[in-house]
Amino acid sequence: MAEEWMDHYAQDEKHLEATEENPASVPGEKRDEPETRTKYTYSLISLTAYLLGVPKRIFENDHEPPQMDVFVRLEKNKNARIIRNLCILRTSIERNFKAINDRINYEYKSIMTVPDLIPEESIYQLSEDGIRFGGSRKSLVQHLVEINRYISDRINNCKELFPLWISWQYIRDIFIMPKGLTEAGTREAANLYYAKRSFYPYQVYMNWPASDQGNILFHDLKFVTLLYEWNHDKFTDLSKVSDVGNFTKSSIYDFLDDSKRTVIVVDCENSDPYKLCATLNNLSSDTLQKIVKIILFDDIHTASAWKILDTYTSIPVEHVMIERIKQSKSLVDIRLTAGACREFYQNDVDSFIIVSSDSDYWGLISSLPEAHFLVMVEHEKCGSDIKAALVNSGIFFCYIDDFYSGNSNGIKISALVREIYRYLDQTVRLNINEMLDAAFDSTRVVMSEAERQQFYNRFIKPMHLEIEENGDVVIKLQAR
Repeated sequence: MAEEWMDHYAQDEKHLEATEENPASVPGEKRDEPETRTKYTYSLISLTAYLLGVPKRIFENDHEPPQMDVFVRLEKNKNARIIRNLCILRTSIERNFKAINDRINYEYKSIMTVPDLIPEESIYQLSEDGIRFGGSRKSLVQHLVEINRYISDRINNCKELFPLWISWQYIRDIFIMPKGLTEAGTREAANLYYAKRSFYPYQVYMNWPASDQGNILFHDLKFVTLLYEWNHDKFTDLSKVSDVGNFTKSSIYDFLDDSKRTVIVVDCENSDPYKLCATLNNLSSDTLQKIVKIILFDDIHTASAWKILDTYTSIPVEHVMIERIKQSKSLVDIRLTAGACREFYQNDVDSFIIVSSDSDYWGLISSLPEAHFLVMVEHEKCGSDIKAALVNSGIFFCYIDDFYSGNSNGIKISALVREIYRYLDQTVRLNINEMLDAAFDSTRVVMSEAERQQFYNRFIKPMHLEIEENGDVVIKLQAR
Protein backbone atom coordinates (compact mmCIF):
# COMPACT_ATOMS: atom_id res chain seq x y z
CA MET A 1 0.00 0.00 0.00
CA ALA A 2 2.82 2.43 0.85
CA GLU A 3 4.36 1.86 -2.59
CA GLU A 4 1.04 2.74 -4.26
CA TRP A 5 0.89 6.02 -2.38
CA MET A 6 4.50 6.76 -3.29
CA ASP A 7 3.74 6.25 -6.96
CA HIS A 8 0.73 8.49 -6.70
CA TYR A 9 2.41 11.37 -4.90
CA ALA A 10 5.78 11.23 -6.64
CA GLN A 11 4.76 14.00 -9.02
CA ASP A 12 6.94 16.05 -11.32
CA GLU A 13 8.24 19.03 -9.33
CA LYS A 14 7.66 21.34 -12.28
CA HIS A 15 3.97 20.44 -12.26
CA LEU A 16 3.67 21.90 -8.76
CA GLU A 17 5.40 25.22 -9.27
CA ALA A 18 2.20 27.25 -8.75
CA THR A 19 2.28 29.02 -5.41
CA GLU A 20 -0.39 30.35 -3.07
CA GLU A 21 0.78 33.91 -3.72
CA ASN A 22 -0.39 33.59 -7.33
CA PRO A 23 -3.89 32.11 -7.44
CA ALA A 24 -5.46 31.34 -10.76
CA SER A 25 -7.02 34.51 -12.07
CA VAL A 26 -8.97 35.77 -15.02
CA PRO A 27 -7.21 38.57 -16.94
CA GLY A 28 -8.36 41.94 -15.71
CA GLU A 29 -9.42 40.72 -12.25
CA LYS A 30 -8.00 43.31 -9.89
CA ARG A 31 -9.46 44.32 -6.59
CA ASP A 32 -8.65 48.01 -7.09
CA GLU A 33 -10.22 48.27 -10.54
CA PRO A 34 -12.44 51.40 -10.72
CA GLU A 35 -16.15 50.71 -10.76
CA THR A 36 -19.20 52.84 -11.35
CA ARG A 37 -22.25 50.64 -11.01
CA THR A 38 -21.34 47.85 -8.62
CA LYS A 39 -19.01 47.69 -5.68
CA TYR A 40 -17.90 44.23 -4.66
CA THR A 41 -17.99 42.95 -1.08
CA TYR A 42 -15.47 40.63 0.52
CA SER A 43 -16.89 39.45 3.84
CA LEU A 44 -17.91 35.94 2.73
CA ILE A 45 -14.76 35.20 0.78
CA SER A 46 -12.65 36.47 3.71
CA LEU A 47 -14.46 34.16 6.11
CA THR A 48 -14.18 31.21 3.73
CA ALA A 49 -10.52 31.93 2.98
CA TYR A 50 -9.71 32.01 6.69
CA LEU A 51 -11.37 28.66 7.36
CA LEU A 52 -9.75 27.03 4.31
CA GLY A 53 -6.33 28.02 5.59
CA VAL A 54 -5.33 30.72 3.11
CA PRO A 55 -2.00 32.11 4.41
CA LYS A 56 -2.08 35.14 6.66
CA ARG A 57 0.20 37.10 4.31
CA ILE A 58 -2.59 37.05 1.69
CA PHE A 59 -4.86 38.85 4.16
CA GLU A 60 -2.09 41.35 4.91
CA ASN A 61 -1.63 42.15 1.22
CA ASP A 62 -3.79 45.16 0.29
CA HIS A 63 -3.93 43.96 -3.32
CA GLU A 64 -5.60 40.66 -2.41
CA PRO A 65 -9.35 40.34 -1.68
CA PRO A 66 -9.36 38.63 1.78
CA GLN A 67 -9.69 41.26 4.50
CA MET A 68 -7.35 41.42 7.47
CA ASP A 69 -10.03 42.63 9.90
CA VAL A 70 -11.94 39.38 9.30
CA PHE A 71 -8.75 37.40 9.98
CA VAL A 72 -8.18 39.22 13.27
CA ARG A 73 -11.79 38.66 14.36
CA LEU A 74 -11.79 34.95 13.53
CA GLU A 75 -8.47 34.34 15.26
CA LYS A 76 -10.35 34.94 18.52
CA ASN A 77 -12.92 32.23 17.70
CA LYS A 78 -11.85 28.75 18.83
CA ASN A 79 -14.14 26.88 16.44
CA ALA A 80 -12.87 28.89 13.46
CA ARG A 81 -9.22 28.44 14.52
CA ILE A 82 -9.63 24.67 14.74
CA ILE A 83 -11.08 24.33 11.24
CA ARG A 84 -8.47 26.69 9.79
CA ASN A 85 -5.54 24.79 11.29
CA LEU A 86 -6.97 21.40 10.31
CA CYS A 87 -7.34 22.66 6.73
CA ILE A 88 -3.76 23.97 6.81
CA LEU A 89 -2.52 20.54 7.86
CA ARG A 90 -4.58 18.82 5.17
CA THR A 91 -3.28 21.10 2.43
CA SER A 92 0.30 20.71 3.68
CA ILE A 93 0.03 16.93 3.51
CA GLU A 94 -1.52 17.05 0.04
CA ARG A 95 1.26 19.30 -1.25
CA ASN A 96 4.18 17.48 0.36
CA PHE A 97 2.99 13.89 0.74
CA LYS A 98 6.09 12.19 -0.68
CA ALA A 99 8.58 14.35 1.23
CA ILE A 100 6.70 13.95 4.53
CA ASN A 101 6.25 10.22 4.02
CA ASP A 102 9.97 9.77 3.32
CA ARG A 103 10.82 11.56 6.58
CA ILE A 104 8.39 9.34 8.48
CA ASN A 105 9.67 6.09 6.93
CA TYR A 106 13.40 6.75 6.71
CA GLU A 107 14.13 9.36 9.38
CA TYR A 108 11.54 8.21 11.93
CA LYS A 109 9.91 11.62 11.98
CA SER A 110 6.24 12.35 12.69
CA ILE A 111 3.86 14.98 11.32
CA MET A 112 4.74 17.03 14.40
CA THR A 113 8.47 17.09 13.71
CA VAL A 114 8.69 18.29 10.09
CA PRO A 115 8.23 22.07 10.55
CA ASP A 116 9.50 22.88 7.05
CA LEU A 117 6.65 20.83 5.56
CA ILE A 118 3.87 21.07 8.15
CA PRO A 119 3.56 24.37 10.07
CA GLU A 120 4.50 24.00 13.74
CA GLU A 121 2.17 26.86 14.64
CA SER A 122 -0.89 24.98 13.39
CA ILE A 123 0.07 21.86 15.34
CA TYR A 124 0.62 23.98 18.47
CA GLN A 125 -2.65 25.92 18.13
CA LEU A 126 -4.62 22.72 17.60
CA SER A 127 -3.04 21.25 20.72
CA GLU A 128 -3.94 24.37 22.71
CA ASP A 129 -7.51 24.08 21.40
CA GLY A 130 -7.79 20.43 22.46
CA ILE A 131 -6.96 18.66 19.16
CA ARG A 132 -3.99 16.30 19.48
CA PHE A 133 -2.61 13.78 17.02
CA GLY A 134 -1.55 10.61 18.72
CA GLY A 135 -0.15 7.38 17.37
CA SER A 136 3.37 7.86 16.12
CA ARG A 137 2.98 4.54 14.29
CA LYS A 138 0.16 5.91 12.12
CA SER A 139 0.80 6.17 8.42
CA LEU A 140 0.50 9.53 6.72
CA VAL A 141 -2.67 8.38 4.98
CA GLN A 142 -4.19 7.50 8.36
CA HIS A 143 -3.33 10.97 9.63
CA LEU A 144 -5.10 12.44 6.60
CA VAL A 145 -8.19 10.37 7.34
CA GLU A 146 -8.03 11.51 10.98
CA ILE A 147 -7.88 15.16 9.90
CA ASN A 148 -10.87 14.65 7.60
CA ARG A 149 -12.81 13.12 10.48
CA TYR A 150 -12.02 16.06 12.75
CA ILE A 151 -13.15 18.52 10.06
CA SER A 152 -16.33 16.55 9.39
CA ASP A 153 -17.17 16.41 13.10
CA ARG A 154 -16.43 20.08 13.81
CA ILE A 155 -17.29 22.10 10.72
CA ASN A 156 -20.89 22.58 11.92
CA ASN A 157 -19.49 24.54 14.87
CA CYS A 158 -18.76 27.31 12.36
CA LYS A 159 -22.31 27.50 11.03
CA GLU A 160 -23.11 30.54 13.19
CA LEU A 161 -20.33 32.50 11.51
CA PHE A 162 -22.24 32.58 8.24
CA PRO A 163 -25.40 34.60 7.57
CA LEU A 164 -28.81 32.90 7.42
CA TRP A 165 -29.34 33.83 3.76
CA ILE A 166 -26.60 31.56 2.42
CA SER A 167 -27.05 27.79 2.19
CA TRP A 168 -24.98 26.28 4.98
CA GLN A 169 -25.02 22.87 3.28
CA TYR A 170 -23.32 24.34 0.22
CA ILE A 171 -20.67 26.01 2.40
CA ARG A 172 -20.15 22.90 4.50
CA ASP A 173 -19.58 20.68 1.49
CA ILE A 174 -16.49 22.57 0.32
CA PHE A 175 -14.71 21.56 3.55
CA ILE A 176 -15.63 17.87 3.35
CA MET A 177 -13.34 15.66 1.30
CA PRO A 178 -15.56 13.19 -0.62
CA LYS A 179 -15.15 9.72 0.91
CA GLY A 180 -12.34 11.28 2.90
CA LEU A 181 -12.68 8.78 5.76
CA THR A 182 -11.30 6.04 3.51
CA GLU A 183 -7.87 5.67 1.94
CA ALA A 184 -9.46 5.24 -1.48
CA GLY A 185 -11.39 8.49 -1.06
CA THR A 186 -8.28 10.46 -0.10
CA ARG A 187 -6.51 9.01 -3.15
CA GLU A 188 -9.31 10.19 -5.47
CA ALA A 189 -9.27 13.66 -3.92
CA ALA A 190 -5.49 13.86 -4.28
CA ASN A 191 -5.71 12.83 -7.95
CA LEU A 192 -8.04 15.76 -8.63
CA TYR A 193 -5.99 18.19 -6.54
CA TYR A 194 -2.70 17.34 -8.23
CA ALA A 195 -4.20 17.39 -11.72
CA LYS A 196 -5.84 20.79 -11.25
CA ARG A 197 -3.94 22.37 -8.41
CA SER A 198 -3.40 25.65 -10.27
CA PHE A 199 -7.18 26.19 -10.30
CA TYR A 200 -7.56 25.94 -6.50
CA PRO A 201 -7.78 29.34 -4.76
CA TYR A 202 -4.33 30.10 -3.35
CA GLN A 203 -3.68 26.37 -3.89
CA VAL A 204 -5.46 25.38 -0.66
CA TYR A 205 -7.44 22.16 -0.80
CA MET A 206 -11.24 22.38 -0.98
CA ASN A 207 -14.01 20.20 -2.36
CA TRP A 208 -15.31 21.69 -5.59
CA PRO A 209 -15.58 20.83 -9.30
CA ALA A 210 -12.17 22.29 -10.03
CA SER A 211 -11.93 24.13 -13.34
CA ASP A 212 -10.46 27.30 -14.76
CA GLN A 213 -12.77 29.83 -13.07
CA GLY A 214 -10.12 32.36 -12.14
CA ASN A 215 -9.76 33.19 -8.47
CA ILE A 216 -13.09 31.95 -7.07
CA LEU A 217 -12.38 33.95 -3.88
CA PHE A 218 -12.08 37.17 -5.88
CA HIS A 219 -15.23 38.71 -4.36
CA ASP A 220 -18.49 37.59 -2.71
CA LEU A 221 -20.61 37.89 -5.84
CA LYS A 222 -18.38 35.59 -7.87
CA PHE A 223 -17.94 33.07 -5.08
CA VAL A 224 -21.62 32.75 -4.16
CA THR A 225 -22.73 32.60 -7.80
CA LEU A 226 -20.32 29.73 -8.46
CA LEU A 227 -21.12 28.04 -5.14
CA TYR A 228 -24.79 27.78 -6.07
CA GLU A 229 -24.00 26.69 -9.63
CA TRP A 230 -21.90 23.82 -8.30
CA ASN A 231 -25.01 22.65 -6.49
CA HIS A 232 -27.28 23.05 -9.54
CA ASP A 233 -28.91 26.08 -7.96
CA LYS A 234 -29.02 29.80 -8.66
CA PHE A 235 -28.35 32.70 -6.31
CA THR A 236 -30.53 35.68 -7.16
CA ASP A 237 -30.40 38.14 -4.23
CA LEU A 238 -27.40 40.06 -5.53
CA SER A 239 -27.70 42.86 -2.95
CA LYS A 240 -26.45 40.33 -0.39
CA VAL A 241 -23.10 40.09 -2.16
CA SER A 242 -22.59 43.49 -3.78
CA ASP A 243 -23.06 47.17 -3.05
CA VAL A 244 -23.83 50.22 -5.16
CA GLY A 245 -20.83 51.79 -6.80
CA ASN A 246 -18.96 54.99 -6.04
CA PHE A 247 -21.09 57.04 -8.43
CA THR A 248 -24.30 56.49 -6.44
CA LYS A 249 -22.71 57.03 -3.05
CA SER A 250 -20.79 60.10 -4.20
CA SER A 251 -24.01 61.60 -5.57
CA ILE A 252 -25.73 61.11 -2.20
CA TYR A 253 -22.75 62.60 -0.36
CA ASP A 254 -22.65 65.59 -2.71
CA PHE A 255 -26.37 66.15 -2.13
CA LEU A 256 -25.88 66.13 1.65
CA ASP A 257 -22.78 68.35 1.47
CA ASP A 258 -24.72 70.96 -0.49
CA SER A 259 -27.60 71.04 2.00
CA LYS A 260 -27.96 72.87 5.30
CA ARG A 261 -30.53 70.62 6.95
CA THR A 262 -31.81 67.40 5.45
CA VAL A 263 -34.79 65.28 6.48
CA ILE A 264 -35.59 61.80 5.18
CA VAL A 265 -39.32 61.35 4.67
CA VAL A 266 -40.48 57.77 4.24
CA ASP A 267 -43.68 56.44 2.76
CA CYS A 268 -43.84 53.22 4.76
CA GLU A 269 -46.56 51.83 2.48
CA ASN A 270 -44.32 51.97 -0.56
CA SER A 271 -40.93 51.19 0.96
CA ASP A 272 -39.13 48.26 2.53
CA PRO A 273 -37.74 48.81 6.07
CA TYR A 274 -34.99 46.22 5.59
CA LYS A 275 -33.75 47.76 2.35
CA LEU A 276 -33.77 51.25 3.86
CA CYS A 277 -31.84 49.96 6.86
CA ALA A 278 -29.28 48.37 4.52
CA THR A 279 -28.97 51.65 2.63
CA LEU A 280 -28.29 53.67 5.78
CA ASN A 281 -25.83 51.07 7.06
CA ASN A 282 -23.75 51.42 3.90
CA LEU A 283 -23.42 55.18 3.87
CA SER A 284 -20.69 57.13 5.66
CA SER A 285 -21.71 57.86 9.25
CA ASP A 286 -19.89 61.22 9.11
CA THR A 287 -21.90 62.38 6.10
CA LEU A 288 -25.17 61.11 7.58
CA GLN A 289 -24.75 63.62 10.41
CA LYS A 290 -26.16 66.23 8.01
CA ILE A 291 -29.51 64.42 8.25
CA VAL A 292 -31.61 65.99 11.00
CA LYS A 293 -34.08 63.14 11.32
CA ILE A 294 -36.06 60.43 9.59
CA ILE A 295 -39.83 60.84 9.55
CA LEU A 296 -41.76 57.62 9.02
CA PHE A 297 -45.28 58.15 7.71
CA ASP A 298 -46.80 54.81 8.59
CA ASP A 299 -50.09 52.99 8.17
CA ILE A 300 -51.44 50.19 10.35
CA HIS A 301 -51.17 47.77 7.42
CA THR A 302 -47.43 48.18 6.82
CA ALA A 303 -44.54 46.04 8.08
CA SER A 304 -44.12 46.07 11.85
CA ALA A 305 -40.34 46.39 11.40
CA TRP A 306 -40.74 50.15 10.99
CA LYS A 307 -41.31 50.26 14.77
CA ILE A 308 -37.73 49.21 15.47
CA LEU A 309 -35.85 51.09 12.74
CA ASP A 310 -34.60 53.61 15.31
CA THR A 311 -32.54 50.91 17.03
CA TYR A 312 -30.58 50.28 13.81
CA THR A 313 -29.60 53.83 12.90
CA SER A 314 -28.01 56.72 14.77
CA ILE A 315 -30.31 59.21 13.00
CA PRO A 316 -33.28 60.34 15.16
CA VAL A 317 -36.51 58.72 14.00
CA GLU A 318 -39.96 60.29 14.25
CA HIS A 319 -42.72 57.73 13.73
CA VAL A 320 -46.05 59.14 12.55
CA MET A 321 -48.78 56.48 12.68
CA ILE A 322 -51.72 57.48 10.47
CA GLU A 323 -55.17 56.08 11.08
CA ARG A 324 -57.59 55.47 8.23
CA ILE A 325 -60.92 57.29 8.15
CA LYS A 326 -62.03 55.01 5.34
CA GLN A 327 -60.49 51.54 5.48
CA SER A 328 -60.00 51.36 1.72
CA LYS A 329 -58.15 54.68 1.53
CA SER A 330 -54.74 55.46 2.97
CA LEU A 331 -53.85 59.01 4.01
CA VAL A 332 -50.09 58.48 4.10
CA ASP A 333 -49.32 60.43 0.91
CA ILE A 334 -51.31 63.46 2.07
CA ARG A 335 -49.75 63.49 5.53
CA LEU A 336 -46.25 63.04 4.10
CA THR A 337 -46.70 66.01 1.76
CA ALA A 338 -48.04 68.14 4.59
CA GLY A 339 -45.24 67.04 6.90
CA ALA A 340 -42.54 67.89 4.38
CA CYS A 341 -44.04 71.34 3.82
CA ARG A 342 -44.09 71.96 7.58
CA GLU A 343 -40.40 70.99 7.86
CA PHE A 344 -39.52 73.34 5.00
CA TYR A 345 -41.46 76.40 6.21
CA GLN A 346 -41.20 76.00 9.98
CA ASN A 347 -37.98 74.09 10.73
CA ASP A 348 -35.58 75.57 8.14
CA VAL A 349 -35.14 72.26 6.31
CA ASP A 350 -33.90 72.92 2.79
CA SER A 351 -33.34 69.38 1.50
CA PHE A 352 -35.40 66.19 1.48
CA ILE A 353 -34.64 62.57 0.72
CA ILE A 354 -37.93 60.97 -0.27
CA VAL A 355 -38.06 57.21 0.23
CA SER A 356 -40.96 56.01 -1.87
CA SER A 357 -41.62 54.49 -5.27
CA ASP A 358 -45.01 56.22 -5.56
CA SER A 359 -45.50 58.86 -8.26
CA ASP A 360 -47.91 60.78 -5.98
CA TYR A 361 -44.97 62.70 -4.51
CA TRP A 362 -44.23 64.49 -7.74
CA GLY A 363 -46.79 67.02 -6.54
CA LEU A 364 -44.70 67.65 -3.42
CA ILE A 365 -41.53 68.09 -5.47
CA SER A 366 -43.11 70.48 -7.92
CA SER A 367 -44.78 72.56 -5.19
CA LEU A 368 -41.49 73.29 -3.36
CA PRO A 369 -39.19 74.55 -6.12
CA GLU A 370 -36.83 76.16 -3.58
CA ALA A 371 -36.18 72.85 -1.84
CA HIS A 372 -33.68 70.22 -2.95
CA PHE A 373 -34.79 66.62 -3.43
CA LEU A 374 -33.18 63.21 -3.75
CA VAL A 375 -35.42 60.19 -4.26
CA MET A 376 -34.81 56.59 -3.20
CA VAL A 377 -36.95 53.99 -4.97
CA GLU A 378 -37.16 50.24 -5.52
CA HIS A 379 -36.72 48.59 -8.89
CA GLU A 380 -39.99 46.68 -9.07
CA LYS A 381 -42.19 49.37 -7.52
CA CYS A 382 -41.09 52.42 -9.47
CA GLY A 383 -42.64 53.11 -12.87
CA SER A 384 -40.87 54.52 -15.89
CA ASP A 385 -42.94 57.74 -15.92
CA ILE A 386 -41.77 58.98 -12.50
CA LYS A 387 -38.18 58.05 -13.30
CA ALA A 388 -38.35 59.98 -16.55
CA ALA A 389 -39.81 62.99 -14.73
CA LEU A 390 -37.00 62.91 -12.18
CA VAL A 391 -34.33 62.68 -14.86
CA ASN A 392 -35.84 65.52 -16.88
CA SER A 393 -35.93 67.71 -13.76
CA GLY A 394 -32.34 66.95 -12.84
CA ILE A 395 -33.32 65.18 -9.60
CA PHE A 396 -31.03 62.32 -8.67
CA PHE A 397 -32.65 59.00 -7.73
CA CYS A 398 -31.20 55.67 -6.70
CA TYR A 399 -32.44 52.18 -5.90
CA ILE A 400 -32.35 51.13 -2.26
CA ASP A 401 -32.44 47.49 -3.29
CA ASP A 402 -29.00 47.91 -4.91
CA PHE A 403 -27.29 48.65 -1.60
CA TYR A 404 -25.46 45.83 0.16
CA SER A 405 -27.99 44.06 2.38
CA GLY A 406 -25.87 41.22 3.71
CA ASN A 407 -25.40 43.07 7.00
CA SER A 408 -29.09 43.85 7.61
CA ASN A 409 -30.02 40.50 9.13
CA GLY A 410 -30.16 42.06 12.58
CA ILE A 411 -33.31 44.08 11.95
CA LYS A 412 -34.95 41.14 10.18
CA ILE A 413 -34.32 38.76 13.06
CA SER A 414 -35.37 41.36 15.65
CA ALA A 415 -38.60 42.01 13.74
CA LEU A 416 -39.37 38.28 13.55
CA VAL A 417 -38.62 37.69 17.23
CA ARG A 418 -40.74 40.69 18.21
CA GLU A 419 -43.69 39.39 16.21
CA ILE A 420 -43.31 35.87 17.57
CA TYR A 421 -43.41 37.19 21.13
CA ARG A 422 -46.46 39.27 20.27
CA TYR A 423 -48.19 36.24 18.79
CA LEU A 424 -47.33 34.08 21.79
CA ASP A 425 -48.57 36.73 24.21
CA GLN A 426 -51.90 36.84 22.39
CA THR A 427 -52.45 33.12 21.85
CA VAL A 428 -50.52 31.16 24.47
CA ARG A 429 -50.85 31.29 28.22
CA LEU A 430 -49.73 28.44 30.46
CA ASN A 431 -49.10 28.64 34.21
CA ILE A 432 -47.40 25.56 35.59
CA ASN A 433 -48.64 26.01 39.16
CA GLU A 434 -52.25 26.38 38.02
CA MET A 435 -51.86 23.32 35.80
CA LEU A 436 -50.56 21.22 38.71
CA ASP A 437 -53.33 22.39 41.03
CA ALA A 438 -55.92 21.44 38.43
CA ALA A 439 -54.33 18.01 37.96
CA PHE A 440 -54.34 17.29 41.72
CA ASP A 441 -57.94 18.47 42.02
CA SER A 442 -59.14 16.30 39.13
CA THR A 443 -57.31 13.15 40.20
CA ARG A 444 -57.89 13.57 43.95
CA VAL A 445 -54.27 12.61 44.47
CA VAL A 446 -52.85 13.63 47.84
CA MET A 447 -49.11 14.19 48.16
CA SER A 448 -46.88 15.75 50.74
CA GLU A 449 -44.96 18.88 49.82
CA ALA A 450 -41.81 16.79 49.46
CA GLU A 451 -43.55 14.31 47.13
CA ARG A 452 -45.06 17.12 45.12
CA GLN A 453 -41.64 18.76 44.71
CA GLN A 454 -40.11 15.48 43.58
CA PHE A 455 -42.92 14.99 41.05
CA TYR A 456 -42.32 18.54 39.81
CA ASN A 457 -38.59 17.98 39.43
CA ARG A 458 -39.02 14.62 37.71
CA PHE A 459 -41.87 15.31 35.28
CA ILE A 460 -42.48 19.06 34.96
CA LYS A 461 -38.97 20.50 34.77
CA PRO A 462 -37.95 18.27 31.82
CA MET A 463 -41.13 19.32 29.96
CA HIS A 464 -40.28 20.42 26.42
CA LEU A 465 -41.81 21.39 23.10
CA GLU A 466 -41.80 19.23 20.00
CA ILE A 467 -42.69 20.62 16.57
CA GLU A 468 -44.52 18.25 14.26
CA GLU A 469 -44.15 18.26 10.47
CA ASN A 470 -47.35 20.26 9.97
CA GLY A 471 -46.09 22.98 12.34
CA ASP A 472 -48.21 22.00 15.35
CA VAL A 473 -46.47 22.34 18.71
CA VAL A 474 -46.85 19.57 21.26
CA ILE A 475 -45.80 19.78 24.92
CA LYS A 476 -44.14 16.58 26.09
CA LEU A 477 -43.58 15.39 29.65
CA GLN A 478 -40.44 13.36 30.04
CA ALA A 479 -39.28 11.74 33.27
CA ARG A 480 -35.64 12.10 34.12
